[in-house]
Order: sequence, then structure tokens, then C-alpha cells
Amino acid sequence: MDPFTLAVKAHHVHFTNSFSTESSISKHRLTKSLGIPKPSPPLTFLTRISGFRHFNSIDLLRNSGSKVVEGLRFDGPVMDVDEIMDCEEGDLVVETSITRTLPPALTLEHGLESISEAVNKLKTDPPSSSSGVLRFQVAVPPSAKALDWFCRQPESSEVFPVFFLSRDMENPTSKSLYLNQNRGVFGIGAAVYFTHPAWCDSEERTKPKRYLSTNPIPITTYGFMDINFNTEPSCIKHEAGSFYFFVPQIELRELDDISILAATLAWSNGMVCTFEQAIQSFESSFCQVSSHFCSSTERYNPRYVRSALTKFNMMEDKTVQMVCMNAITLGRRDFGCDFMEMREAPFSFQFSFRFSPTLGVANNMQLDNAIGMNYSLGDHVNINAVWASLLIEECSRLGLTYFCIAPGSRSSPLAVAASTHPLITCIACYDERSLAFHALGYARGSHRPAVIITSSGTAVSNLLPAVVEASQDFVPVLLLTADRPPELQDAGANQAINQVNHFGSFVRFFFSLPAPTDQIPARMILTTLDAAVHWATSSPYGPVHINCPFREPLDNSPKHWMSSCLKGLDIWTSSIEPFTKYIQVQHSHACKSYTYGQMAEVLELVQGVNKGLLLVGAVHNEDEIWAVLHLARHIRWPVVADILSGLRLRKLLASFLETEQNILFLDHLDHALLSESVKDWIQFDVIIQIGSRITSKRISQMIEECFPCTYILVDNHPCRHDPSHSVTHRIQSTIVQFVDFLLKVQVPHRSSKWCSFLRALDMMVASEISFQICTDYSLTEPHVAHELSRALTSNSALFVGNSMAIRDVDMYGRNWTTCTRTVADIMLNSEFPQQWIRVAGNRGASGIDGLLSTAIGFAVGCNKHVLCVVGDISFLHDTNGLAILKQRMKRKPILMLVMNNHGGAIFSLLPIADRTEPRILDQYFYTTHNISIQNLCLAHGLNHVQVKTKVELEEALSMSQHLGTDRVIEVESCIDANATFHSMLRKFARQSADHTLNVLSQFSVPDTISCSLSICKICRMEYSLYRIQLCALPTSSYIDHNRSRFCREGFILSLYLEDGSVGYGEVAPLEIHKENLLDAEEQLRFLLHFMTGAKISYFLPLLKGSFSSWIWSTLGIPACEIFPSVRCGLEMAILNAIAVKHGSSFLNILYPLTEIDEEISKRSTSIKICALIDSNKSPVEVASIATTLVEEGFTAIKLKVARRADPIKDAEVIQEVRKKVGHRIELRVDANRNWTYQEALEFGFLVKDCDLQYIEEPVQNEEDIIKYCEESGLPVALDETIDKFQKDPLNMLEKYAHPGIVAIVIKPSVIGGFENAGLIARWAQRHGKMAVVSAAFESGLGLSAYIIFSSYLELQNAYLCKVMNRELCPPVAQGLGTYQWLKEDITTDPISICHNSCSGFVEASVAKATHILQNLQINNDVICKTSMEEQVLRYQLNVNSKDFCSFIKVQEIGQRIDIQDNILLFLHGFLGTGEEWIPIMKAVSGSARCISIDLPGHGGSKMQNHVAKATQEITTKATQEITTKATQEITLSIDVIADVLYKLIEQITPGKVTLVGYSMGARIALYMALRFSDKIKGTVIISGSPGLRDNIARKIRRAEDDSRACALVTHGLQVFLDTWYTGELWESLRSHPHFNRIVASRLLHEDVQSLSKALSDLSVGRQPPLWEDLKLCSTPLLIVVGEKDKKFKSIAEKMCYELSHDEKGSDDLRNQIYEMVEIPNCGHAVHLENPLPVIRAVRQFLTRVNQNSTSNPESNG
Repeated sequence: MDPFTLAVKAHHVHFTNSFSTESSISKHRLTKSLGIPKPSPPLTFLTRISGFRHFNSIDLLRNSGSKVVEGLRFDGPVMDVDEIMDCEEGDLVVETSITRTLPPALTLEHGLESISEAVNKLKTDPPSSSSGVLRFQVAVPPSAKALDWFCRQPESSEVFPVFFLSRDMENPTSKSLYLNQNRGVFGIGAAVYFTHPAWCDSEERTKPKRYLSTNPIPITTYGFMDINFNTEPSCIKHEAGSFYFFVPQIELRELDDISILAATLAWSNGMVCTFEQAIQSFESSFCQVSSHFCSSTERYNPRYVRSALTKFNMMEDKTVQMVCMNAITLGRRDFGCDFMEMREAPFSFQFSFRFSPTLGVANNMQLDNAIGMNYSLGDHVNINAVWASLLIEECSRLGLTYFCIAPGSRSSPLAVAASTHPLITCIACYDERSLAFHALGYARGSHRPAVIITSSGTAVSNLLPAVVEASQDFVPVLLLTADRPPELQDAGANQAINQVNHFGSFVRFFFSLPAPTDQIPARMILTTLDAAVHWATSSPYGPVHINCPFREPLDNSPKHWMSSCLKGLDIWTSSIEPFTKYIQVQHSHACKSYTYGQMAEVLELVQGVNKGLLLVGAVHNEDEIWAVLHLARHIRWPVVADILSGLRLRKLLASFLETEQNILFLDHLDHALLSESVKDWIQFDVIIQIGSRITSKRISQMIEECFPCTYILVDNHPCRHDPSHSVTHRIQSTIVQFVDFLLKVQVPHRSSKWCSFLRALDMMVASEISFQICTDYSLTEPHVAHELSRALTSNSALFVGNSMAIRDVDMYGRNWTTCTRTVADIMLNSEFPQQWIRVAGNRGASGIDGLLSTAIGFAVGCNKHVLCVVGDISFLHDTNGLAILKQRMKRKPILMLVMNNHGGAIFSLLPIADRTEPRILDQYFYTTHNISIQNLCLAHGLNHVQVKTKVELEEALSMSQHLGTDRVIEVESCIDANATFHSMLRKFARQSADHTLNVLSQFSVPDTISCSLSICKICRMEYSLYRIQLCALPTSSYIDHNRSRFCREGFILSLYLEDGSVGYGEVAPLEIHKENLLDAEEQLRFLLHFMTGAKISYFLPLLKGSFSSWIWSTLGIPACEIFPSVRCGLEMAILNAIAVKHGSSFLNILYPLTEIDEEISKRSTSIKICALIDSNKSPVEVASIATTLVEEGFTAIKLKVARRADPIKDAEVIQEVRKKVGHRIELRVDANRNWTYQEALEFGFLVKDCDLQYIEEPVQNEEDIIKYCEESGLPVALDETIDKFQKDPLNMLEKYAHPGIVAIVIKPSVIGGFENAGLIARWAQRHGKMAVVSAAFESGLGLSAYIIFSSYLELQNAYLCKVMNRELCPPVAQGLGTYQWLKEDITTDPISICHNSCSGFVEASVAKATHILQNLQINNDVICKTSMEEQVLRYQLNVNSKDFCSFIKVQEIGQRIDIQDNILLFLHGFLGTGEEWIPIMKAVSGSARCISIDLPGHGGSKMQNHVAKATQEITTKATQEITTKATQEITLSIDVIADVLYKLIEQITPGKVTLVGYSMGARIALYMALRFSDKIKGTVIISGSPGLRDNIARKIRRAEDDSRACALVTHGLQVFLDTWYTGELWESLRSHPHFNRIVASRLLHEDVQSLSKALSDLSVGRQPPLWEDLKLCSTPLLIVVGEKDKKFKSIAEKMCYELSHDEKGSDDLRNQIYEMVEIPNCGHAVHLENPLPVIRAVRQFLTRVNQNSTSNPESNG
């Protein structure tokens, strides 16, 4: 049997790829008996070939040098169920395709070179296998090149097949090929082919079936149905039921945001296609395509398309569709089907396919009346028509096929000629100004000139604004303006003006033709046009103008003309080439001069840079964006991307977030520069600017302030773009050429403090902007800019208007994180973790005219869904452009977002707004209006929707994506509100920048550090359990009141840095919340493992997401999964450690003293304290206590209520207290959600006159809170309501912005630490509410930290009030009165909360709290135990089984306690080792003895056959061969492994164990639970399966895993892993920050042969299905599955169904056997992606199993 016998997954195949659309899907069914042909019409293209009489059998004539590449034949792409069932084990073969992804290439040439190098390297070290399919793929620039590449192939091609397949599925036409850049697929040669003739003889049916498996990276196949193509006899036949599919040898596949260049090699020595032959065949294809393609220095020209399609002379056949589908992906099969389907196979209706030099077929690629015809001029009735026809035809030959025509009489000859030309697409508009801007937009989108035809007179003048814009921004446009003849000039003739040089210097070329006459050779017209277009498309690109006078007749009236003027046009008329071809010759020595000449100075500057900046201005096409990303990754300088660069609104891909660190984008440097400190600090010594224009004025000012510095400007035009007069080096070059030069040299990567500060600065300003926009719940214009990218996809483009629109998007646009789903993403994002969005705007002259028309033209040109954002004045300025929308030209729907603030809002942000009367502003600047945009849209038949809220905007954007028609979304706004909000955003951004710089500047940071700004490593962490006595029962507790002693327990965290600094934190969970002491300790044990060696970042004191980001990126844990008290203690310890290390204070690292004004500095010295009373006594007694507290100096008291059955009793207490303490004391009450709504209302009515500061959580149902505020009229505070707001607090708090909510009570240990607490407090302060810090009966350590944190919040609020012009309220009394409950403390230095003699109030001293944190002296009398990280015991166990001996590597953690069966045994999955369980084992080791092993064939475990063992002391070569053979004969089936584990367990313990298995380990664990219940007490199944029910599925899977095993040995573990982890199953894991580290750990296997043996023998296809056994299961099972793992979630649900349906037993008893737990935020690798919930689930399951074991001792056997 061939060593690559990979089984197919299933016979039911789903074919999907990016080409499929609803309109193009066709379903084809093949019955089981594929030999029965289906009736179908004959393929008409087979009847059209000259010289062939019969369509059903055609021989292909070959050129002597041509080669029809046959490739390696496979069965498929579908499989017959009966054939699989009849196949013997060795007769079902599936070849595994291995795909190697190469680094992205700068250009297509580089991509070809990369593949060539990879193949040449493969030739020097060929694979050892006798067969294989190997594919190399590389990401190349995304612009459309496939059609051009196909058309450049020679007519006498030496390799076939050759094809182009269009991705245009929406009614494609041949015109669309010339309208814009058509994306698709180019392919040549056939590496693999699939054929299925309708007839099959018996020998064909019985031979081994050979299939191709391309899982997990799909390979697309291309071909035809109902065709039997045999390359050997060169014969093609039409046979119903047959098909021909193939995988090209070389393929360029163009997707929305990336192009993939791929090469496929396939060989099999047993099928007459050796590896050497495969290489030779590939080299033939490679030689041809590398000799015939468009280089990166050439502009795409559609004239090649027309020329090539004529040259190839292929026949159009509308009855033929070319099929593209994924090559066999087996395993998705519904075995209930009686038939097999080619399901959802997309058919392309636009393609060109050359089978051979003489046979080809095309569909929607050419026009019969336009291709191959002799161009006849003699039929024209007058000379005007002749000249007009010549102009239009030459335009089409030059690739100018989009004409914008304005109505007019004088231009009639041109308009008629254009509209009747078969390749020309025409659009008309009555407004020449709008028409010209539309042409401008098309040229922007397509990068080719549009042609404008107008009549004479002011019609020409109306073109001027668009001509100016095109000139200023280097956009090519051709103007054909009709004119009166010379005799009518200066004679008072109607519509006659001087049109000579009408546009002056704004055009690159002008020529005024004479009036048409047969006295002038007609070729003059052609050369003039050729010259004009050459000027338009040569640097500097721009508009060109040909003035075209015409005499009457202007219609088709006959008028004699002499054909002698056509002399010399015979060759032109018989071809389709332009008359004059302009050729640019490039000399190789020029490149050398370019490299080592003047550029040497630039290179020296770049290599010697200290502080470099890459400034990316307007970038006009996708290949240039691609090149900029290459440059940014190469030099690793900070990058500032302008909105027009396409990189400002990036979509970050979650799968590769860690590689995003390779490029440092500074998206908010504009607002950071509002800070004078930042402006003084940020000095660049070298600036490289790519592209000319920059939107941000502050960035431009910064460049001026950096002068003198090296300022290098790179652009392709020679014009000066240097308004600051600072450019020191002006490089005229394409972006691609410049980047190509720099990529060839090494640029030092200087990771510095400066870069890290910039990253932090940008992050914090971005966070502040996002916070302010999100917490303002009105619909603002910055919010619209902030949310825009939600509506943009890779198939979208953005056109942004001038004035406020472009500035807002540039300043406030944000990026989004998206999940990786496609293979293209996987390829691209390993290097570039961003998807860009193409953006355009009219920034040449930056006018507001013609924007709608430009956007519509841009949509036509770029062939994308365009989102256009403009202001209302811009919209009104160009409403005539809306008329163009009604003409359904070939384009996708456009969405217009109109910001309607009823005037010109930009003036409200300029200095003039502060110095001018409102009346003058309204009339002469704002031009205030009340025009109905809705009515305008109605008049033009446009879909319109007006939005006034954030929700309405979100819904409108979402709906518009699926609407399929043009739409206008009108956003209602207000000039004054907009100005106010912009001003506030600037102030807060400035404050954030100042604060960030102040925080980071206080640390002594070396100049060369990592970009993460790590302060130092954590040496170790330990925790101590404390128990302190309380004076009374905590008010939050409900334990027995008769207890004589009350205690509080918790943990002290001690964090030791490598320099000896120690930071302390407190973890003190409250029992009434979701965690208890045991839960917290479990997580602490887990953290002990990950904290050792972790690097602390300087970013952490900035809060604002820094801790969450650090926890995820450094520890690899979703921050939301850490228990709130644990996270609070961790943050406390880290912040204290940073303060100690730098000799600072907790407060100062949060809020540096340099930021504190004298006016508010006094607020930071002490904190007012609110007293706490548990009002469970009589009214008089409680009032007496309150009076005493007032006498002590308390100014605020909180009373616990709702402890009694009757709220009237509570009201009586409050009334009595208020009566005793008077109204100067603040009274708060806390109901802890204990009242029903009616009880709370009753209480509220009774205390309405008691002047309560607020009532905390009055009702049980949080949905009633707002209703209670409004009905009772009482002020309300939130407490328990916010406890669950850890994941997304800002959105969840939105509904509580109600003015009746006056305070937010924040317990840091309950809501998850200081970062979350700070965010919620900031929200409260932003909305004018009190932020009250409340303790949860923590010790003096926690209280000290809360005192300082309260001071920080007071300072924060003071600054906020200053920015928002609010009156500063008195300091808030913080809820830290729980200190009175402390009878003893963990610190020997008592906390200082006492009466302040100066103020007369009870206050907490910030200085004293700081002293306690800096000099903590622990009271050892209250310490119960101290825990440190446990060490792992590693050893080896020898286990003898029937045929071989196993040496099992064991990892053990935990005490070997007396209870022998309290043991957890962990089993890893395929490719794993026991090491991956260690963090979880350390967490659970407090509850059990934890053991993990390396399963046989994995890691450090070894196997040895007994024969080999007996001869191991003999060293002869023959004996070594015997030993190797004996080892290979070892069987690792599931029953053998279970036997090994059973004996292993016997060595470990005489009792039982609880198994924890993942994936493959879960299958083994389940097998043992069902077979060996005498040794298994319980089993945890993580992402596991009972196997495959269906016999055919198992047969397929067996063969598939056998083939994978062979591929593992042949290609090595690294290549195997690269392919393995691209599968859909690992999509979630790929987004994990430690993904690369996890994959690297999979390389630690000592014996790859044994690993491949385990893959094959432990295949789920060889495992007996356990589904029926589940019904008899008596062992408790915990089934754990990831939320995102759809496949195994379905399996788990089916397992639960089987477990719960036992006919013999009770359902209640059966339900006690199993439990299913779904782990959030993770996929298949649950224990690696989100381990903390797994730990809790396992421990709780273990507790339940032990309890059941104790209650049923007989179950122990």
C-alpha cells in the first residue's frame, strides 16, 4: 500500500468558497450510480470549432512545442458510498496535501521569486516519500492582476490549460472587464486533476480509490461538468454525468483584501509521475508565467485584455459555466442521504479557458461584434462622424471605456459615437459640474482616466472645479469639449466662448483640434489623442483637454467627404492596437545608480536614526498600502497614518494580536499634541513621509517644530508639497520602488523608552476619547466617526467629505478587532495583523463641491460598497449629483451618511466663532438652513432614513449593509452642541496626555527596553491566610447572632520583585458574593505558577484597561475570569510593588503630585469617612448610637435597613435618627435589595421628609430601580447592581444615567479591583453622581489602599469639574466605616481613622495610609499559614503490558495523603504532553494529589517491544534493525493504552482515581470509565467524543489519520504543526496571546515515529464507538466544552441525551451521573484558552464525587 494512504473524511461534501453568491449557486446531484448519465444539452462551444464536425468527440491539435499538463490523477471530487463500503482497507487512499505558507511578498515578482527559491530548496532536499502533494502559497499585493496575467500569455503558449475566472457574480458582462479592475483567478498547468467519465468498466470500478485531502487548508479546484477531457489522446467529449476538475500548477487567486499566489507539486512514483517529473512540469509553467506578466512598475492597461481575447480567438458559449469548488474536504456527511450531491458548487458566468492552442471557450468575456472585426470608417455619412468615431475608438483601444456625457447639440457626434460603441460604458448628467466630479471619482477608484464630453460655452467652464481638483491631486481625466468652428468665434455666435487654454495651467496637455475636414490626415486625430492620454497617465498625472470644434451637420445627415484622409490607417483599422504606443525603457544600470548614488545619503540617515517617524499621507491604491505595511514592519518606527492612507481605520485580527506589536501605529498623536508637555517632549530626528497630503494641522505643526530634522518626502510626482518648507530630501519614486529599496538594507530596530512612551501615550489618549464618546449618550458627530468602521468590511471603501467630516474621522475613527476566519487571514496576518480599508477624498483643493458625484464615481471605479460621509452643506452643494444615482450603471450600492447640523459647523471650531456676533456667524459663516434632506431624497427616489440616537444609527448602519440599494442616512446634529463636545474632547485628551507623560516620567526607565515597558520581573509570589477577630457581626453576614466570636478571613499577597522590592495586597472575598475562600485560594495557587517570571509593565498605574490587557497578554488568562477579590488583591500588590521599587507612594504613581493644583491639593491629604450602623435595634437605641457617632465627628452615617419584616419599622428608625442628629448630617440607608417594589415604596413614602442623601439598592429587581426613582422621588444609589458590570461596565451603566441615581457605591474587592473601580467612578463623576468607595470588612491593609484610592478619585473629580466648568462639590464621605469592626488587624501599625482636630471631622489620613503600605509590619499572630508555589515532582514509571514495555514520564503535584483514591490523573490530547496540565494541577493540588503523564508515543514517554528489550544489550547492526522493526510493530490502540493506564494506576494507588482527559485523552478517559469502573471514580471529559457511530465514517477517518501519520514522518513535525493548527477547530486558540508559545511546546516530542504511530493507532476511526455504552455508564462524568467549539458542543449535547435515557434506570438517578459545563470565551482547547473556570468545575466535580463515594462506600469496590 502506498505510504500516503490517507482516508477521506466522508462522502457528503460541502463545497464553499468566496466566489459563491445566492444568485450563482447551482445544485448538481449525482446519484449513487455515477455511471448513469444525466440528460443535458450539448455544449455548443464544441460545435463551433472550425474543422470539427461532431461535438461529442474532438481531438486537440497541439503545437509542436506546447504541452497539455496532465498532472496527477485522483478520484473525486465526490465519493460513492457503495464504493467506500466495498473498499478493502488498503484500497481507500487519500493523499494529504501539505501547504507551506511563505512570508508576504512586496510585489508579484517577489512572490514568484519566493516560490522559486522554495522549490529550488526542495530540489536540493527532496521529500523521502514516493508520493505527495505539496503546495507553496504566498500573499502578494491585492490589486487585480489575474486577468492581465492571463492576457499576457503568448498565443503559442507552451503550457496548458490556461484560464481566467472572474469573481464578478452579479450579472457579469464583457463590458465590466473594461469598466474597472476585475478580480478573479489566473491559473496555468494542472498539478492534480479529477475526472469521472460517465462510463466506467469493471476494472475501473475495482481498482484502488485515490482521493486528495486538503484539510485543513482548502485548495480550490476548477473545471467543468458534463465534459470528459482526456489529455493523453488530446480528446474532449461531451458526456452527461462526466466532469473534469483540476488544481493549477500555478495560481493567482484574488480575494477582497488579499491575493494569494500558489504553486502545487504532486507526484506518485506508482502512477508514472515522479517527483522529478513534477518539478520539470512546474518549471515549464513557471518559466512561461514569469516571462509574461505585468511588472510592478507598469500601470494596468485594459487594452491588453481586448488584444489578448482577440488573439486567443476563443468562442463565446453562454451555455457553459466554469465550476470552482474546494478540493475534497471529507468528513461533513449526512449518512442518511440516499444520493450524493455536489452541493453549493459555485459556477462562474465569466471566464476564459484555453484547453490547448486550438481549443478554448469563454463566457461573457468578449463581444462578437467588437472583437476580431475590421474597423470600417467608410460607412460614416459625414466627416464629423468620422473624426468622432476615430476619437472614441482610439479611447477604447487606450483602455478609456468610461464616458461621462453632458447633453448638448454641438457635442452630438462625440455622444453618438460613444453611446454606440460596444465596449464603452456611458453615463449622463444635466449638470456638467457634477458630471466632471463623477468622472474624477471614477478615475480615483479605477486608476484610469474617465472621458468627459460636453457641449460648448459655459458647459466647459462648469468643468473647472473638478479640473482643479484633478490637477491638484494628480487624477487623470480626459476632457473632450465640443466647440464652435473658428469662423463663429468672436462673432457673437450663440454658446461661443474662447475655449482655447480654457483651464490654463490646471491641465497637463491642451490641444485644440481643427474642425473636422478631409483635407487633414485622420491619423493626426489619433496621435493627438495618444499624446494627450500619455500626458494624463504619466507623472505627474492629471487632466488633459482636447477641444473639438464641429461644423454642422451635427447629426447623421449625409455630407460627402473624401476617404483619402484615411490614408495610412489600414494597419490600424485591421488591428485593435492604439496608433501610437508610448514605451518607457528602463535600464538596469539606472537601478544600480538609484541604489548607490544619491540614495546612499538617505540610507545613511535611516540607518543612523535615533527617533524616527513614518508618516503615511494619502495612499491611492491597495498595492501602495501593502508596500507601506512592508516598510513599517521592516523599519519598526512609530507610524502616523492619515485617514486617506487606508491604514487609519484598520481592523485588527484577533488571531494575531501579538504580532500587532511589530508595527506601532500612533492613531491619536493629533490629540496628544494638544498637550504642551508632549509637544516639548516629542522630537523626531528623521521623518519619512509617504504620500503628499496630511489632514491633521497639528501633525503639520509638529513637523515644523521638529525642524531642523531630516524630513524625507516620497511621492511619484515632481511637484512641491512642502507648506512648512522643511523637506530636506525629496524622492520622486513610486511607493513600491522606494520600499523595495529599503527592504534590501538592514535597518536597526531600536526598541526604546521613547517608543514605549509613545505607545502608552496613544493608548491612553485613545482610551480617553473612547470613554468620553461612549459615556455621552446623545448622538454626537464624533460618535459617528468613532463607529464608522463597524459598517466597513474588506469589500467596502470609504469616501469622506471635506470640512468637518474628514477631520472627525481622522481624529476619532477607531479600529476594531475581528476574528480570523479565512485561510487568507491566516496567511496574511501572521505578518500583517491588520485589514485596511480603502479611503478616498477630494483633498487636492479640499472644496466641498462635487462630493456626492465624486463618491458615486468612486464607487463605480473601485467596484466596492462605498460609504460616503459628508456634511449637510456639502450634500446640498451637490444635490444634482443625486441624479446620477438613478442611472443603474455597473456598481455596488452606495451608502451616504449626512451629518446635518443645519449649517457649516467647522466655523464653530475656529477662532472667529469666539469673536463674532451670532447673527453674523449664522448668516455669513454657518449659512444656517432648514432644508429638508428627506424631501430632496424623495424627489430623487432615494431611500432615506433619519437617525437621532445612537441606537437608531447602529440599526440604520446594520440594515443598510443588507439592503442592496442606495441609501441616505441623515444624522441629526446641532452646531453649538457639536462645538461644545469637541471642545470637551480636546480638553480631556490633553489632560490624558499630560497625565500619561507625568506617570511614566516619574519612573527611572533605561533608554533601551522592550516595547512593553516592563519594569522588572516578578521573582516570586506567595500568599498567607489570615484570621482576625471582629468586634461584631459584619452587616453583610447572616450567620448565627449567638456566636461569641466573629472572625474575618482572607489572604495577604506578597509580591517579590527581582530587586528585592515587595508589594502587598489583600484578597478578602465576601461569602455573599459569587466566590468563597476556597475559590479564591484555588485561583491564587494557579497565579503562583504564572506570576513567577512575569514582567510588570510601567503602563499598569495608568489603569484604563492596562491591567486587563496585561493579564491577558502576559498571563494568558481572560481578565474577566479572575475572581473580583483575587484581582483586587493582585492589582493592590502590583501597584504597591511599583511604588516601593521607585521610592514613591501608591497615590503618586496613580496621580503624580506635579498634576495637583494648589487649590485642590488639600483634598488629597485626608478622606472623610461615613459611619456605618446596623439598625437592628429599637429606634431610640439606633438614634443614640447615631448621636454618639456625630459627637465623635462623623458628618455622614449609613444605616442598614430592610432587616425587619415590616418596612414601617425601618422608617421609624430613620425618622428617629433624623430627629436626633438634625439635618446637617448626611443620612444614607442601604436596603441591600431586600424589599419588594411595594415595600420599598411604602418605606420611601414614610421617609420622604427625612432628607436622605440616598437609599442604596431599595428594590429586589434591578429593572425597577429607575421606576422607583421616578415614583418615589427619593435619590437612589447603586451597589449590588454594578457587581456584575466587570466585562462591559460602560454599556451596562447607560440606563442608569437617570438623574434619580445620585451615587454609585463601589467595592473594589467585589467589582474586580482598582481599574474597574476607577472606570465606574469616572463614569459616575462624568454624569454628576457621587462615587463612594466602600469597604467589605477588609483589614487595615485593604483599608489603607482604599483610602489612597479614594483620594485619587477626589483628585480625578476635581479636574473633571474644572474641565466641564462645574462647581466643585464638597468631598464625598467614603464608605470605610467598617474599620470600627476590627478587633485586631493584620498590621501591627494601626490604621489612622480618627477625629481631625483641624477640621473637626472623622477623617482618614492619606499620609498614614501611605506609611502602612510602604512599611507593612505583618502581625504574625493572625497568620494561619503561608503558601508558596509547589514544586513539580518528575519521574518515570515502567509499565509492562502484553506486547511491550512503556516508560511513562510522570509529573506529580500535591501531598500523598492517606486517602489513596483522592487522586486526579490528567491525560493530554494529541501533540500534547503532561506539562500542559501543570498550572491546573497546581491550582487543584490543594484538594487532591494531581498526576499528569506523557501518553505513549508523546513527549518523554518511550515504548519498547519485549523482543527489543531482550536484545537491548547487543549492539550489532542487525540487532538494531530488529529492535527498530519490533518497535514499529507495537500497537497503540485504545484498548492497549487503556491497559497500560490501568496498570499505571495500580502502581500509583490501590484505590481509585478520577480521570481528567482532553480531546484524545478524553476519549481514552471515557473508554476507561466505561470499561474499568473498578479503578475509575469519576471522569472529566474535556472536548471529547465517544467516537464515530457510522462504519463508513470510521473507515474514512482511519485512512485519513493513516495518511496524516505518514505526512508527519515525511515532512517533519514543524511543517505538520504549521498545517495542523490552521484548521477550523483551532480558530479560537489562534486568538490566544500565547498561541505561538503553545505551538512551540508541541515540538517537544522525542520520537516522531512513535507520535505518528499514536496518531494512526489511536485514530477515532479505529476506536470502537461508545455511544451505546453511555446508557450503561455508572461512573460520574463531567462533560466540559468550549463556548465557541460548535462541533464538540453538539457532541456533548448528544452525549447528555444518551446518558439521560436509560430504559432500566430512573431519570433522576441518571441525571446524577453526568453534568455538562460550557466554558465561556474559548474554543476546543478549553484548558489552555480559559483554565480558571475549568479549575473550578473540576474541583467542584471532585468534591461531589468524593461526597458520593463517602456516602456509598460499597461503590469503592
